[in-house]
Amino acid sequence: MADRSTESWYPTAAYLYVLHLDGPALAWEYLRRHPDYRRDWLRRRRRSDAAQRWGLRLLEDPTLDARDAHPVWFPDHDAVLQLYPDADPPPTAVAFALWRIPGHKHLIHDGRRLLLVARWPGAYLRLALAPGLADGMAYVYAIRACDMPHARCQALTTSLNELTAAIGIPPVALTRPRPPLTPLLELHTLQALDATLAGASLREVAEGLFGVDAVADDWHADSALRARVRRLVRRGDALMRGGYRRLAQLPPVEQGRTALAAKRP
Repeated sequence: MADRSTESWYPTAAYLYVLHLDGPALAWEYLRRHPDYRRDWLRRRRRSDAAQRWGLRLLEDPTLDARDAHPVWFPDHDAVLQLYPDADPPPTAVAFALWRIPGHKHLIHDGRRLLLVARWPGAYLRLALAPGLADGMAYVYAIRACDMPHARCQALTTSLNELTAAIGIPPVALTRPRPPLTPLLELHTLQALDATLAGASLREVAEGLFGVDAVADDWHADSALRARVRRLVRRGDALMRGGYRRLAQLPPVEQGRTALAAKRP
């Protein structure tokens, strides 16, 4: 059996940043690993419409992880805050102040509008800025009308609460409790996915995720550890091959106009 301990996927510490990613950022982590997406990125000068196939407005470099990449999903995730100039501001209106927004900021123009992504420990803020909005101008938030606006209002409230709580300068070091099970699941899933894409066997994946000693103690045909690793591998492959769309709140591929037309008599 080959020694995998020197390969990039083997140290779990390399995936710790995954614990702090939100849905859109996690979606990118799975999409950027798709071999066909990587192929489309290399051919991007010949295929200008390739981004729409993946639920993006623009193709993003798959060599960049979620800490450095800023994919623009289409349609927007519910957590994106749309900001417009206030047409009738009251005297107490709050002014838009770019430099009061905490965290590391990144501006993106997707060909139609300006997007601002701010990231600080444990939180993301995504803003879509209307063309007429300027620094120091009173503004309003907007969400799309829909039949069930409650979920979108909840996402809006969550983003606003995160922004309000972090307006001050974040401390240099943060002490956090043990991460919950869901982020740990994503960490293990991505590590298992990278291992299988690199050609590792199930046993080698298990050794990288849980240690050689744990595998030596509990690795046989019906072991719980083997079943757990198998589920992680299957889950990672499913998320890479379209499941990421749920994390980014994108409609499934089969629900496009072509599929709807095909159902008509």
